[in-house]
Amino acid sequence: MATRSPSRRGSAAPPTLDAGHRMVILRGPDAYLRRSHTQRLEEALRTAHGDVERFDYDGRTVDPVTVLDELRTFGLLQDHKLVVVDQADQLLARAGTPSPRELLEAYAANPVDSATLVLRAETWRPGRLDKAVEKIGAIIKCEPPDAASCVRWCEARMQKEHAASIAPAAARLLVERVGPMLDRLDVELAKLAAHAGPGAEVGPEEVRAMVGLSREEKAWQIQSVLLSGDTGRALQALRELLEISGQPEQLVLWSMTDLARKLHAASRLLREGKSPGVVRKELKLFGDAAGPILDRAGRFPPTIWADLVRCSLEADRRIKRGIGRSDRTVESLAVAFADTVGG
Repeated sequence: MATRSPSRRGSAAPPTLDAGHRMVILRGPDAYLRRSHTQRLEEALRTAHGDVERFDYDGRTVDPVTVLDELRTFGLLQDHKLVVVDQADQLLARAGTPSPRELLEAYAANPVDSATLVLRAETWRPGRLDKAVEKIGAIIKCEPPDAASCVRWCEARMQKEHAASIAPAAARLLVERVGPMLDRLDVELAKLAAHAGPGAEVGPEEVRAMVGLSREEKAWQIQSVLLSGDTGRALQALRELLEISGQPEQLVLWSMTDLARKLHAASRLLREGKSPGVVRKELKLFGDAAGPILDRAGRFPPTIWADLVRCSLEADRRIKRGIGRSDRTVESLAVAFADTVGG
């Protein structure tokens, strides 16, 4: 179950999304809130209609006619469609006669009952479309909450979703370092919980050690190199992260373990007959890494990737218990990764 989104003190509660909404606008810079509201709407639709077919489009490239055709076309297997357009502001800003805004305004005046359209964007220019949407759906601002609300959210999220706890002082320090963006905070909470272990409490010391300026971006670079299957590149990138950038072995190891788990899960789902699009959604694979992960996962059976998961967990155990040199342990795991992917 999704954790409640923090609300600002003194602010009105956002509209409740329900299965009766035919158009929804989610606008604001907080990507976590945009996804969270979409998830709740999808859950409400599934409760009301059973299986729901979801279609995701990029507003920077999709044609408005394609979106409208998708909404108006009956699904073959599902009773209801959920059509989501990201970067919707760029779709609306495109030129045309009639313009994309005019096309969507006309649709809002007469929407189909078998589909729901969600427009998501970081920035938004209000207009007549907003008034039309309010009559058949909802408009929700996805703004970052204040720091105090973020701290409370981190404490609750750590317990409910990551099976650990975080001290109030550590949560405050985390918000200070990351900022009030729930999407990034959730990533950091997952890393800290994985490092601390189930049931453990994360303190300020762990936050100082594992969360720094752009530290997560630097540590995640190792994933793309491991996917190349080049052992030399993997070792070089690893040494640069550990010796030049000063990244902790635990953080780099977490990134490697996460990659092993994604490869294993993707391989299993593909072998079960799931389409690449479905696997992307279930595992939340986004960006440039999604393609290489699916490609590598499809080459080998799940048992191969399960062995890498076990090797990653064993490396984590050795480092936490002080067995051997931690840098050598991580290097050995990197070699195992590259050999498997390159094989």
